[in-house]
Amino acid sequence: MDIIIHSSFLPHADPEESLTFYRDTLGFEVREDVGQGEMRWITVGPVDQPATSIVLHPPTAAPGVTDEERRTIAEMMAKGTYASILLSTSDLDGVFERVRADGAEVVQEPTVQPYGVRDCAFRDPAGNMVRIDERA
Repeated sequence: MDIIIHSSFLPHADPEESLTFYRDTLGFEVREDVGQGEMRWITVGPVDQPATSIVLHPPTAAPGVTDEERRTIAEMMAKGTYASILLSTSDLDGVFERVRADGAEVVQEPTVQPYGVRDCAFRDPAGNMVRIDERA
């Protein structure tokens, strides 16, 4: 089988704030930006990995989402429990300092986990958990 991860979806609460975080702070390139206002779908990804993308999307734009579900999604996003992504870098300390300097909410400084991975964690502007581990 030849399967790759093409796109992952993360919700945004404010498309401009999310765009600033993923483009300016993490250094991802913008591949697509469609829609307008709060109803924007923004595709970003690592410059050197054109086949892998993150789509930042309005979380309640899907047809059939009820008002109760919208409230639940908003509550979960506010708590940071709705969505997450795991990224990887060969320079964890450098990435951590850059992201922290840009004002992202630090959840965990670089730490060696009991299961052997060294990682850190932030919340993006929408509250999504962004964990970054260190590649050997």
